[in-house]
Amino acid sequence: MPIPDFQTIMLPTLSFLSDLREHATHEIELELARTFRLTEEQIAALLPSGQQTVFRNRAGWARTYLKKAGLINSPKRSIFQITERGSSVLLAAPEKIDIDFLKQYPEFQKFREKRNDNHQIGPKEENAAELNPEEALEDAYQKLKDDLSIELLEHVLKSTPEFFEKLVVELLVNMGYGGSRREAARAVGKSGDEGIDGIIDEDRLGLDTIYIQAKKWNTGNTVGRPEVQKFVGALQGQRAKKGIFITTSEFAESAKQYAKNIDTKVVLIDGKRLTELMIDFGVGVSHKASYEVKSIDTDYFEVI
Repeated sequence: MPIPDFQTIMLPTLSFLSDLREHATHEIELELARTFRLTEEQIAALLPSGQQTVFRNRAGWARTYLKKAGLINSPKRSIFQITERGSSVLLAAPEKIDIDFLKQYPEFQKFREKRNDNHQIGPKEENAAELNPEEALEDAYQKLKDDLSIELLEHVLKSTPEFFEKLVVELLVNMGYGGSRREAARAVGKSGDEGIDGIIDEDRLGLDTIYIQAKKWNTGNTVGRPEVQKFVGALQGQRAKKGIFITTSEFAESAKQYAKNIDTKVVLIDGKRLTELMIDFGVGVSHKASYEVKSIDTDYFEVI
């Protein structure tokens, strides 16, 4: 029997959790391996990256999708438990649980909509079979990045204000601002003067400064034009020419247009852009795998 795909793994995962107890990841995967009668070679088979096994990867995606649909939850890291909704699903004795089955739940639909909204380039998941291998790789990479972005924002929103300030410091330093972390930490989160949360050097020599406003607001709590105007007013009071307004939520269209039409250079970073920068500059994420795509060197084969 081949290694099952992640959708095939969903129902057995939920069934194993039917005892209502909390189970660790390794317990779930051990039971799944028994259920599917996987050999030691199959369990040990690695993805092309060599960083993770195929079976563990697919089992992880099965848990992720079940969690997004509200059928299971994760009370602690690497611990999973069935929910009341999940128990109800098992009572109905479905023949299988797959993506089409999970579409009935609003939370899962919202999860997929976020992925599709963030993924502006490339075909939807249903059309993935039409892609050539290189397109499929790029499409898969973007989907992974979109999912990671969503998860990152969830963690940021759960963090304390102090941790959020630390995150801002880490990101700006990794982007090349503020010199050292110690110097940046002294500047960010220490002002709070007239709508300014921090002042950081634009370069290591301190030839110019950037003023910062950071608001950890929940998604849906939109930052409007008045908040941006207040920040710009604070910049003008300091005779500053540059500012960064960071929020974990979104900016109203009127706020974006206002920032574009003023002489003062103000960069608006919303929650989506914040997590993209965190991923690009290695803040709150760790390296998992790298893929190098190569093509034919036609010059090598040219006859001289």
